[in-house]
Amino acid sequence: MAKAMQPQKLYFSQAMQTEKYKNLINNTLGDPVRAARFAANITSAVAVNPTLQECDAGTILAGALLGESLLLQPSPQLGQFYLVPFKSKAKRDRQGNVIEPACLKAQFVLGYKGYIQLALRTGQYKRLNVLEIKSGELGSWDPFEERFHEMHFIEDFEKRAAMPTVGYIAHFEYINGFEKTLYWTADQMMSHADKYSPAFSAAAYKKLLNGEIPQEDMWKYSSFWYRDFDSMAKKTMLRQLISKWGIMTVEMTTAYERDGRVMVPNSADDGLLPETPDFADAGQNGLGEQNPPKIERTAKTMDLPEPEADEVKAAVDLAAL
Repeated sequence: MAKAMQPQKLYFSQAMQTEKYKNLINNTLGDPVRAARFAANITSAVAVNPTLQECDAGTILAGALLGESLLLQPSPQLGQFYLVPFKSKAKRDRQGNVIEPACLKAQFVLGYKGYIQLALRTGQYKRLNVLEIKSGELGSWDPFEERFHEMHFIEDFEKRAAMPTVGYIAHFEYINGFEKTLYWTADQMMSHADKYSPAFSAAAYKKLLNGEIPQEDMWKYSSFWYRDFDSMAKKTMLRQLISKWGIMTVEMTTAYERDGRVMVPNSADDGLLPETPDFADAGQNGLGEQNPPKIERTAKTMDLPEPEADEVKAAVDLAAL
């Protein structure tokens, strides 16, 4: 008896030629010239990224379009946003029938520099900064007055980089004089990441730093929290500070709510929507977001390669952050 033919997977370049995707791009961007430029550049970028090519085409396009609508660059060197593949488990109905097979999907992840770009566009900031605090630099911190006492920054750059991080600080000042400062200890940040990031474990990170992870298991630690803890910590600080005390424009609110989500095309109106989580009892992570379960990462976290032209401005680790 002949085996049933499996539907052939549509390559991203082929999917981009369908009327559905053409309409999605045109309706989202509006300008035909901008739409054509975006389509050409995102197709070229995916073509040189083997792992990203394996992702569901709709999630790649929707994530890239979200970034384009936010006027953010996808270049890993700029660190404004990333598209990151992860393995999505099969979805089943109540009878146990598979309604969506397991597959790779691309997540939209905003970098901390993306948050800075969105904040600066408001034109309200006189000063905005975030950085790590090294051992020996901090005398004391007054959380009520939001002031450091006896703060002494290490001036030698190389010496400072080699010192252990003891905390993180984020600060802004508006043109009208209003200012806010937030400080977290390194232990606070580690606890936050361990609790809210689905792809991170504090215990595993400690083993990683101590060189206790076998080389064959290193692929499991591709999360941005493992790869660049300080950058993710800075992102967390900016999210906490700006979302609670800063001006939240429409585009910043959109980026905030969709950060770390899989974007999918909305067939109803050719728009973009965050994918509905496939877990019914997800709690809230304290940031107004759903706290997803720990997920299985791909063997290699892939940043979207820098496109050949600057015109692609597209805004991963499920950063809880």
